[in-house]
Amino acid sequence: MPSATRARSGARPAGNVRSWDEPTLAPVVLVRGPEELLRERAVDGVVRLARERDPETEKVVLDGPLYGAGRLQVAASPSLFGEAKIVVVTGADVGTEELYADLLDHVQRPDPETTVVVVHGSGQRGKKVLDAIISSGAPVLQCDELKRDADKAEFVARELREARRRAEPEAVRALVDALGSDLRELASAVSQLIADTSGTVTAAVVDRYYGGRVEATGFKVAGAAVAGDAGGAVALLRHSLATGADPVPLVAALAMRLRTMAKVAAMSGGSVTARELGLQDWQVRNAQKDLRRWTSEGLAAAITAVAQADAEVKGAGRDPVYAVEHAVLTIAGAVRPSGRR
Repeated sequence: MPSATRARSGARPAGNVRSWDEPTLAPVVLVRGPEELLRERAVDGVVRLARERDPETEKVVLDGPLYGAGRLQVAASPSLFGEAKIVVVTGADVGTEELYADLLDHVQRPDPETTVVVVHGSGQRGKKVLDAIISSGAPVLQCDELKRDADKAEFVARELREARRRAEPEAVRALVDALGSDLRELASAVSQLIADTSGTVTAAVVDRYYGGRVEATGFKVAGAAVAGDAGGAVALLRHSLATGADPVPLVAALAMRLRTMAKVAAMSGGSVTARELGLQDWQVRNAQKDLRRWTSEGLAAAITAVAQADAEVKGAGRDPVYAVEHAVLTIAGAVRPSGRR
């Protein structure tokens, strides 16, 4: 079942609120949250359960922004031949007043033989309907954005587990680095790898398919810089810029690598755990390896340089290319020479 392999951000919500990948059947189900792909997955999960219970279940979709009075009552009414129904109301966050009136009426008197799934993205429009659904005790499938890399990595791992495929931790990290800015694109990439490859998904396979992406290139630049390879980092940087890469995501990749290192360095005192910092075990291991050649002073200098570069590439400086190259050289120069303590 999905609950055995769920990807979530934070702890399990209380009450009738569930994770997007814990679908359930009820007369009314609310799918809520800003992440469109997860909303679609949540709806698909409810429809799947309905058709597992009755393969002849009819699915009816009502578009909230185009809704006309009385359409919900018609859609939710028993069909002529008695098939079960599931009605999906999309765009409830931008629906018509007629939709809200009909939903309020339906929530008060739902048909136990029909499932009505109300899909609400974000915002305050339709709040009265949301409050009524929640107060009724109906299940809520929450679809929050996956902002942390750890959550995106768990999403990738879940997709692979669903397909009964294994992946190296480094491969998962490379996928997130390459495509993590767009969850739909990340999911599509996993599907492509599942379809086009066999066996364990390795970092080399991910690099072959997606190594040319800006985020992946930024990851390589950051890797060379934190290893103290100034020449290699600058060469990678100049190549990526020459092929159209934008300095902003390149600086973001540098910042992400250094932030992870700083978080892991903070764990050395034992006052905070990897889970509390939103890190997975593979991230901790890689950062610990990076930190072997770093001092706290060097890490602070590198973070300061990247913060300055971030401001400059976003408008505070005149030459964003120089800004990111200067940051790369500063990072590489801050690495402690081998053998020195």
